[in-house]
Amino acid sequence: MTQLARLLHLVDSAIPTGSFAYSYGLESSITFGLVKTPFGLRNYLYSFLQQAVSMEFPFINSCYKLALPDLNTELATIATEYDAMMLVPTLHRASVAQGKNWLKLLESFYPEAGLDVVNQWFVQEQIPLHFVLGFALCLKRMGFSLPDVQTMYLHMALRDQISAAIRLGFMGPMEGHKLQHDFYSIFENLMASHAETEYFQASRSAFLLDAAQVFHEDVYSKLFQN
Repeated sequence: MTQLARLLHLVDSAIPTGSFAYSYGLESSITFGLVKTPFGLRNYLYSFLQQAVSMEFPFINSCYKLALPDLNTELATIATEYDAMMLVPTLHRASVAQGKNWLKLLESFYPEAGLDVVNQWFVQEQIPLHFVLGFALCLKRMGFSLPDVQTMYLHMALRDQISAAIRLGFMGPMEGHKLQHDFYSIFENLMASHAETEYFQASRSAFLLDAAQVFHEDVYSKLFQN
């Protein structure tokens, strides 16, 4: 129970990792009319979550399968592959910024976990420490189970998008949290589809979302960084 409480704390929206500074394409999707209605938002969120499990879960799974993630040479391949698949420059920068913030935060919370070796490895190899990789490597070293980490990652992805929609004025808080509640019903199916996939099976499944993220730079007045 204590372990669950600690994990819930780490994925709390108030934790200063910087995730709430980004809309991941939702702001530009709404601005340019790709998302116009509540039904359109549901379709958008489903595509967003599908891409989360098809792109992020394989890397999370592979990080968990490493015997010694801070020393294993296979991590270099995993980390390089992930870096290459971060195609949108603004998302690449956001991912690295969040990765640094996440590691710094966890080092202050759990100094006994020896998480400094993770940062040292990435510095030594001169590979960017992206949030997804840091998220998995650190939580594994801290003893959290893979199913719990997968669930929490998908929860964070959904929560951040719902929060962005509310702050953009696209929907009210009650409507937004009801939508978030409804989406939990499909979590098991989404997770099961990629529960065992590895990094070499990762894929980007929603290219329209990538386009929306690129077009964020053309939004005249922005609430979010990307």
